[in-house]
Amino acid sequence: MNPILNVGILGTGIFAKNRHLPSFQSYPDKFKVVAACNRTKKKAVEFAVTAGISEQKVYDDVEKLMQDPDVTFIDALLPVQFNLTAVEKAVAAGKPILLEKPIAANLEQARAIVAISETTNVPIAIGENWLYLNSIDVVKSKLETIGEVVGFTYNSTGPFVKNNKYMETSWRQTPEHIGGFLSDGGVHQLALLTELLGEIESVAALTKQIRELSGADDTVFSTLKMRSGAVGTFTYGSAFGATNKWIYVKIYGTKGSILLDISNKVEAKIRVQLGDSLEDSGSIEEFEVEEEGSFGVNAEFLNFYEAVVSGDKQVVKGSPKVVFHHLACVAAFLDSSKANGSSVQVQAA
Repeated sequence: MNPILNVGILGTGIFAKNRHLPSFQSYPDKFKVVAACNRTKKKAVEFAVTAGISEQKVYDDVEKLMQDPDVTFIDALLPVQFNLTAVEKAVAAGKPILLEKPIAANLEQARAIVAISETTNVPIAIGENWLYLNSIDVVKSKLETIGEVVGFTYNSTGPFVKNNKYMETSWRQTPEHIGGFLSDGGVHQLALLTELLGEIESVAALTKQIRELSGADDTVFSTLKMRSGAVGTFTYGSAFGATNKWIYVKIYGTKGSILLDISNKVEAKIRVQLGDSLEDSGSIEEFEVEEEGSFGVNAEFLNFYEAVVSGDKQVVKGSPKVVFHHLACVAAFLDSSKANGSSVQVQAA
């Protein structure tokens, strides 16, 4: 019989209450939320009432949460400038830790987390739930049919949402993390792109801040070169005026193309068209893939569960080394924009 892991929640804000707690509660045979910590104890108490946590397991001191013998692992939902400290404390306490994205506030901190992860057997994961979308494996299974991938168009654009509860948080409005909105949300897009087509070698980008509420640049238009040799465009931003919400990637091969459209985040639409030219255009296959309601969060937790129970950190899909690359791409966007769109190499961990 598999063990039940006792979860200590570090940071009891909106996402902890609205997404992480329901996901843990979906698997009572695997997880039990037993402790909560927030530097504002009142917020931890409010979360504890919702989660059914006893008053004795409510903390405003991180050290006490880390040293709680009843806590199996730490689920940290903190402003990302505190991720490195949380990792250091968790590893010192011998407790696996799951962090919210992006990995850190800057590449220096991110490299430190990668370095720690490589010198410990304690599982460390970053919550980039887009790595776990059902549509990824389906598209990857079709890539061989379109021959050599030579190009792509990645687009995630949409209208500005004034009543956005996440954007109202102070740490997002005055970001200490590089790129602000670009790294907070952009790493999801980069996770999806790189899971499909591999790592990015270099970027030529222009970034822009459209909305004051974003706190920093919130839009990027760029050209990318992949390590595979494929080239393409990457556009990301949801600070525009009224428009449709689009999230799609078109992948162009020598023998066909694939379109993945996840604009509604419920059912991914996939279109595979084969043929090496207009004259030799062959079959067209169109179908839908249902995305699970948590949009990858549940799968992310199950992946981390497997890593903790097996004691094998290699099981972790969103490892520090993997997700470092996504933040490094955001850093490259910003550096390129400062250089008027000149090509910039993506830094390695």
